[in-house]
Amino acid sequence: MTLINSVLNLLFLVLAAVIFGMSAYALVHALRVPTGAFVSAGKLQKNIWLLILALATLFSVGGAWSYFTAFLIVGGIEFIGLGALGFFSIIAAIAATIYIVDVKPAVKGMGGRGNNGPYGPW
Repeated sequence: MTLINSVLNLLFLVLAAVIFGMSAYALVHALRVPTGAFVSAGKLQKNIWLLILALATLFSVGGAWSYFTAFLIVGGIEFIGLGALGFFSIIAAIAATIYIVDVKPAVKGMGGRGNNGPYGPW
């Protein structure tokens, strides 16, 4: 039974690490996009997205840490609150996915870095 628990904890650790990577990537991208780009694209304000993504990153770190400690400790020890962290990790994954799939393409070319002229990158 401990082998099954170890395999499942490893699987959840990998998933939690992927969710953390997505959340951190979305947060860094949101930090680099100008404030006006969110308004011009018709999305939520930058501060709201930063708050959502910062919380998503925080919760995904907590979930990854819980699964990491559960993977290291052998013996089937249950952690209090592990289910709650798993729930928040799912919410973090949804928030990061919405940002990456919907918001990031909408704000992509609006006032970013680079030497784009007024008529495009040429």
